[in-house]
Formats: sequence, structure tokens, C-alpha cells
Amino acid sequence: MKVKIVLKVLGIVLFWEALLMVPSLLISIIDNSYEINAFVITIAATAATGILLSRFKFGKPEMRKREGYAAVALSWFAVSLFGALPFYLSGSIPSYIDALFETVSGFTTTGSSIVRDVEIMPRGLLFWRSFTHWIGGMGVLVFTMALVPSIGGHPVFLMRAESPGPSPGKLVPRIGESSKILYIIYAFMTVIIVILLIAAGMPVFNSFIYAFGTAGTGGFAMDTLSVGAYNNPWIEWIITIGMYLFGVNFTLYYLLIRKEFKHIFKNEEFRLYCFYTVLGVALVVINVMHRFNYNFFEALRHSAFTVSTLVTTTGYATTDFNLWPMFSKSLLLALMFFGACAGSTAGGVKSVRILVLSKTLYYEIKHTIHPQSVQTIKVDGKSLDDDALKSILIFFFAYVAIIILSVIIVSLDDFDFMTSFSAVIATISNIGPGFEIAGPMGNFADFSVLSKSIFIADMILGRLEILPVIILFSPVIWRRN
Repeated sequence: MKVKIVLKVLGIVLFWEALLMVPSLLISIIDNSYEINAFVITIAATAATGILLSRFKFGKPEMRKREGYAAVALSWFAVSLFGALPFYLSGSIPSYIDALFETVSGFTTTGSSIVRDVEIMPRGLLFWRSFTHWIGGMGVLVFTMALVPSIGGHPVFLMRAESPGPSPGKLVPRIGESSKILYIIYAFMTVIIVILLIAAGMPVFNSFIYAFGTAGTGGFAMDTLSVGAYNNPWIEWIITIGMYLFGVNFTLYYLLIRKEFKHIFKNEEFRLYCFYTVLGVALVVINVMHRFNYNFFEALRHSAFTVSTLVTTTGYATTDFNLWPMFSKSLLLALMFFGACAGSTAGGVKSVRILVLSKTLYYEIKHTIHPQSVQTIKVDGKSLDDDALKSILIFFFAYVAIIILSVIIVSLDDFDFMTSFSAVIATISNIGPGFEIAGPMGNFADFSVLSKSIFIADMILGRLEILPVIILFSPVIWRRN
């Protein structure tokens, strides 16, 4: 392990985090709010640490896989540890573990919260809280490479290790240029959401807050009732469609710009994503219309929003879906597992993995019936090699194992099973709300410190898709050779 190159990357990331806190500080100064000193101290400490670490010099700049994985995992932990300081130092969140939970939830675009009354939080902290969604949406390291492409060596390993965003090399040969293209598309779509929300009647500051959450598929709201507080169908439909679009693989938007339409419509993952989302909306509409006094358009509005917010792992709410029929809740729980597309800002298992696992099961059944047949699993017409299939199976096994272990530990709090289980799913899939106590109108404040620590680990594991975090704590990676 070449520790110096890892520390240098970490230093650059922390320095940029300090700069990204400045807008929140400016808002606090404009409001003359009590958290000004907290931001000043945090920015100074973060920038100083970043400058100190980034001054490390190394010989031949060679970034290998192990350095890539270590840099990614450490960067996410570091930005969270420093990013929690404004909440803690200001006294807005008195417990550091709670402040860390809130910050990790922001950067990982989870949206689970321990804040009981978010409406009393000052605007500077609200802005930073939601801005972490936007930063983490496309990935902390992808953001850094977009601004500082020459981090040294082969930054392709950073992009491979950090799950958000498309795999490197699909856009342009230079990774730094790919990162810039991603963020230009990302920023442009975010601005469109802001403009549309303002046009629909939402205040300007609020529009930025909800646009950050929509773009990052995060879900931090500035109202206790989330998006439902506005009771505005136009706002709800803008966010519904926005969440869905940010759940699409960003490579497809690049293909759209290049007018390569046939590749978009032939994309199997995108078609599967559209299929189970539309099917989910249709089934929930029928179910809630049957059980509640909803007319069709009201049922469609709430169902489309809720399915979109959960399948894209955003976590906003317009209604308390805790009160919906068990069939709808079970369906929503299944969609939490699925998630949106790989290469999007969403979390979850991702639809491409569901696609590959489904094809694997289908071909295994065919092979059992016809042992002599030779079956090759293909995605978008390309054969899937054994290593890719193995990585998907390993991820799914690890994902299920972590869920089981987490539920067992969280159950020590003695909440009902649905609360504990859905809270674990909500955090490892980076969704935000679960059901019952952890539901859309509840929060995670009543869980113990142990459970909150498990949720923090689950959020980072889920966002980085497990492997980089496990590798970070493996003794083998830190050996000199």
C-alpha cells in the first residue's frame, strides 16, 4: 500500500469539502444566525487538515486498485466526520453520534434523520444538510476528479471503487473529462428542477433544498411533512418526474445528447426499470383506490410519487404510506430492494443486478431441463464474463448477510420487527424512511447509540456497494507489497 498517495487524495477531498461549506457559512452570516462560529471553526479545521495531507509527496504516481479502494472508503469516512462538526459545534444536534448519523445520511443520499423538528433548524445548517446530498449524489471522488483531474496515477481506480456514476471509459477516454461531463449534466438537470419548483410556487430557498434532495435522490426535507407540506400537485409531479429521471443511468443522457437513441431504447436495464416502476404504480393505485376514498387522479398522484421516491431511494413523502394497505406496503418494500439503475444517483441493489440474477435463474432452470445446452448470459447483447457474474453474486450474498446481521443487532432495541427490518433496509439501500417508527412521518431519534452506529455503517456500506469498506479494514491491503 502506497499510503502517501491515499493521504494526498484524502487531503484534496477535505480541502474541497471546506470550500463547499462556504455557501452555508454565507447564508448563516446573512441571517446572523448562531451557527456562524461552528462553520468558521469547521471550515478552518477541514481546510488545514486537507492542506496538510495534500502536501504529501510521492515518487512515481501510480494508483492501483488497493489505493483506489482505500482512498474512496477513507474519503467518505473523513468527509462525514468533518461534515458533522457544524451540527455538533452549533448545538443544533447536541450528540456527535447523532450529528454524524445526519451527515452520513446526507453524503450517502439516504435521507434518514434523527432531527425531530427540522423546521427550527437555521437556514445555514439546512442548506449544508441538503447540499451534502448533491455532493454525494454523483460521488465525492467523482466530484473531486471533475475539479482536480490530475490527482496522480490512474484515477480510473477511484471511479471504479466509488459506485455512484457510470463505469469509466464509457463517455470519453480521459477520466477527468468524463467526471466533468457527468457533473455538467447533473448540474444542468438540478437547475431545471430549481426553476420548475420556483415556477410552481415554491420559495427560492426551499426550491434549492428540495432540488438537491431530488438530484441526489437523498430526501432531506425542510418541512416536517416533507413535500406533502405544500399540498401542491404541480410541485409533487415535478419532484416525482425529477426523482425518476435521476434514477436513470447517466450514460444514457450522454447518449441522448449524442442522439444515439437506439442504444437508449435497447438498454435492458432501463427497460426493466421502466417496467417494474410502471407496474408498481399501477398495482398501488388499484390497491389504495379500493381501500381509501381516493379518486383516480389523487391515487395516481400519491402512488406515482411514493413508488418513485422509494424505487429511486430518495425518501420524500406526500402522504403517510404507513397507513396504506399491507399489499401496497409489501410491494413498496420489494421496490426498496430493487432500487433504480446503476450509474445513477440512486442506491439499492440496482436493476442491472436484478436483471442479471433473473437471467441466471432462468438459464439455470433451462440448463437443468436441457443439460447439454450451452447458455451464455448477455446484457445489451454483450456476454457477461464469469468475473462480472461472480462479483454480482458476491455482492448479493454480502448484502443479504449484512441485512440479517444488522437486523439482529438492531432488534436489541426491542422495537417491532417491521420497524427494525425496514430501518435496516432503508439505511443499507440509502432510501431514508422505513415503516412504523422509522416511517415517513417518524425518524430514527429513538434508536440506541449502538443501532445508530450500525445504521451509519450500513449507509456507507450501501453507498459504496460494500467491497471498498471491507477492503479498507482488511490487513492485507495495508501491507507494503
